[in-house]
Amino acid sequence: MPKVSFNNKQNSFAQTLKTRVDDYFREKQLKKTGNLELYMKTIVLITAAITFYILLLTFSMPIFIQVILCALLGATLASIGFNVMHDACHGSYSQRKWVNELLGLSLNALGGNAFIWKFKHNILHHTYTNVDGMDDDIAKSPLMRQCRTQKWVPAHRFQHIYVVLVYAISSFAWVFIMDFNKYLSQRVNTTPLQKMTTQDHLVFWISKLLYGVFYIAIPVYFVGWGPWALGFAVMHMVMGLTLALVFQLAHVVEHTEFEVASEEVTQIENAWAEHQVRSTANFAPDNLFINWYVGGLNFQIEHHLFPRISHVHYPAISKIVQETCKEYGLPYHSYPTMAASMVSHFRMMKALGANP
Repeated sequence: MPKVSFNNKQNSFAQTLKTRVDDYFREKQLKKTGNLELYMKTIVLITAAITFYILLLTFSMPIFIQVILCALLGATLASIGFNVMHDACHGSYSQRKWVNELLGLSLNALGGNAFIWKFKHNILHHTYTNVDGMDDDIAKSPLMRQCRTQKWVPAHRFQHIYVVLVYAISSFAWVFIMDFNKYLSQRVNTTPLQKMTTQDHLVFWISKLLYGVFYIAIPVYFVGWGPWALGFAVMHMVMGLTLALVFQLAHVVEHTEFEVASEEVTQIENAWAEHQVRSTANFAPDNLFINWYVGGLNFQIEHHLFPRISHVHYPAISKIVQETCKEYGLPYHSYPTMAASMVSHFRMMKALGANP
């Protein structure tokens, strides 16, 4: 298994930044976890998802209305993932551990598994961001080439076109293939999965069964196989495309940096906090709707530096982070709009697809 270490002797940037952010919360007398804004957003999103679900099962309506509602359900489920699940699984939703654990299971309600995701995301991705061989988020080779150290195959010449389809089916593959692959192999990419307790195993299988009941069996019973198949596909395509794009725009864009892990211990020149800044990018920081919908994940730099702080605080602390980066001569990658970030992502995917 590859091994990676960071040059943590260079930690003055991290210490200065932590002190300034701590001072901000102390002076404002704020908790670092969620607030009323997040709680109200949770109620709105979960209520909307349940409403769309019930409407689709109980009301007869034209097919184009059904398709629109399925698309809205997929978009709403993605937003629940961004806002509720993401904060809860990072322990930043509430100061109460049981609340975070309970709302973290919203991922299981979306078809995933909170235990596996926490290991894959919180530990591997957040520790080894953009490190080829460790970060599972960029481990899509040979289907996709997401950094220059990954092997090139001729099909990559067209990856900037076909990745749209890959993103669209990504949540379906996550629910029905990748979770089971990680569970059965007890590995995430090259890293052994943390040991699961009996409860973890039970939660995995029970939640997967319940997913089949609520997303397949019940809808098929009420609307039939054909309408269910169409609606299920639309829901997953919208949800998958939304989830994949938001997370890709954080790291696989021009200017973000990548590292590669080897079988020997790989020493990364920068300290961990500096590595996070160099390998991460923000987008649309002034767009209030995008910030609300994606749960502050357009402030990925702040999230990677402070994953235990709720996303509702990112716009405020981003000013502190940006000023500190400037003071220490570090880059602060930020795209003014989501469209600009998407252009950068697809331009990079096209460049990586060229024959090296």
